[in-house]
Amino acid sequence: MLDDKYVAAGFNNKRGGVDLKQKAIVMNPKDNVATAITDLRVGDVLFESNASGQSLAIRLTSDIPFGHKFSLSKIEPNSPIIKYGEVIGISTTSIAPGEHVHVHNVASTRARGDSGRKAKK
Repeated sequence: MLDDKYVAAGFNNKRGGVDLKQKAIVMNPKDNVATAITDLRVGDVLFESNASGQSLAIRLTSDIPFGHKFSLSKIEPNSPIIKYGEVIGISTTSIAPGEHVHVHNVASTRARGDSGRKAKK
């Protein structure tokens, strides 16, 4: 049986797709987001093999710039965004598999590095 987070995207084979590891990185198996290591385009299909060797897929629903995150599963509003195996934010809206995950749909649970700094004069 396929992992629910990928079944939600409606794919279970490698037709027309690219290995996720060539285009993105998942830092920890607990993560519900991946980070793009190149610019990605809406409609791109990325595949990953699960622990049982099945191919699982995500179709991107948004353009994903280099260094930005996209969802590996459906994320409900007020749910944790997990990267590095840790909660890095809380979703502010429903996020579909393959959707861009960024400040427009996530509230950070970690301090911004610049939030306590005073502006230079």
